[in-house]
Amino acid sequence: MMIDGVMLLWFGLTALSAAFVAIDVRATPEDPTLKWGFVLVTLYAGPFGAFLYVLGCREPLPGLHERYVAVRWRQVLGSTMHCVAGDGVGILAGAVIGTAIALPTLAHLTLEYVLGFAFGWAIFQALFMRAMAGGSYTKSLGATFMPELLSMNCLMGGMIPVMTIAFASTPGAHNPTTPLFWFRMSVALMVGFVVAYPMNWWLVTNHLKHGMMTVRRTEVAAPGHDHDAMAMEGETSHARDTQPMQSSHGGARPQPNLAVKTVLSFLVLAAGLAVGLALGGHA
Repeated sequence: MMIDGVMLLWFGLTALSAAFVAIDVRATPEDPTLKWGFVLVTLYAGPFGAFLYVLGCREPLPGLHERYVAVRWRQVLGSTMHCVAGDGVGILAGAVIGTAIALPTLAHLTLEYVLGFAFGWAIFQALFMRAMAGGSYTKSLGATFMPELLSMNCLMGGMIPVMTIAFASTPGAHNPTTPLFWFRMSVALMVGFVVAYPMNWWLVTNHLKHGMMTVRRTEVAAPGHDHDAMAMEGETSHARDTQPMQSSHGGARPQPNLAVKTVLSFLVLAAGLAVGLALGGHA
């Protein structure tokens, strides 16, 4: 079948792309979590992930990373990629588990959402990026909850129609032991990435999420300083623009339209769920 040839080409290109990014990103002065994020996204999105890495994060010339990633669309790319990388792990785990225990469609999607949000928020956002909250995991959980929720809603809103329609049209795509399952999930994650990008633009613009960062090692670390301390100068140069906005009185400035954006994110999720259940699934 033609689809078999397409999948063979896709997985071959994905393997090459992931190997390239995993090797090349080691020399890129980016935060380690975002480096892993690009590797994961390339595993999901194949050559498209490698393209985004080269275009959005890879240092074009030595010493230019700071200026290169300061452009707003690259900052948003880093934010969206971080979301998709972390949430994607949980979503894929939920898809495999839901199939293994034969959950009905709605329960299956709920499991994917819960695991995706839990991993993306508690691990990839709050735990791995806790240095941005002063090293406190508890504070990091609180600071990242709403941004992760809004981004996750849009990601799943884009993924659900693709997953349900594709799986309904090809029953064999439900089986995680078949290449078709992973091919369909890759397509769904890429669509989710596109749908989540505008929300991440708003989140980055309003300092609710970080984007790309530049982390450079100092030549000599002072005794007792760990890697985070060594990288602090480079990190803060690009993290400062993503911290909560401050008012002239020193207090946190209210984030504009957060309630509106929250409602909008749930509407995107509900729309995706409605389309998916109507055209490709059943409760």
